[in-house]
Amino acid sequence: MEIPSPDLREKRIRREETVKKLLLPWTEGECPDPGAADEWFMDASLALARQAATEGEVPVGCVIAREGRILVGDYNGRETFKNALRHAETSAIEKACSLLGGWRLPGCVLYVTLEPCPMCAGAIWNARIPRTVIGTKDPKAGAMGSLLNLASYPLNHRVETVFGVREKECRAVLREFFEARRK
Repeated sequence: MEIPSPDLREKRIRREETVKKLLLPWTEGECPDPGAADEWFMDASLALARQAATEGEVPVGCVIAREGRILVGDYNGRETFKNALRHAETSAIEKACSLLGGWRLPGCVLYVTLEPCPMCAGAIWNARIPRTVIGTKDPKAGAMGSLLNLASYPLNHRVETVFGVREKECRAVLREFFEARRK
């Protein structure tokens, strides 16, 4: 295994500090209104997505919550880390597995601003995450109901999937990012 360069280590440290700072309003306590938990946690994912956009990354943010609290969060990092696996979901899942000490994430809910691609949907399934909340669909690469539906396959784990939480906001962040890139 290759030892990460000092530059890569520094990028990871800066990223973790940024994520921690962005999630502070959500990690200082529990969701104030359990009836609006999905919206509250999606707001945290949106904050991460907006940060991704400022760094030139496709603006996708993801948090993983358990028992009313955010455990971890991250945003896309493919451009920053020059790594095709650095999607918001896979990065957050990796952190949650490390934090909880195992590859299964029972009782966790994953909140993501854009429908997961096939790789990320597979990671969600492999981590045995029971529930995924998605901001907006991805008709070009979505693998949880749009382009294809991994949950429709006869796999040994079922993921409850909820679409459309803060959909307008999630779609707007993506639209603004791509409009700016086209100019």
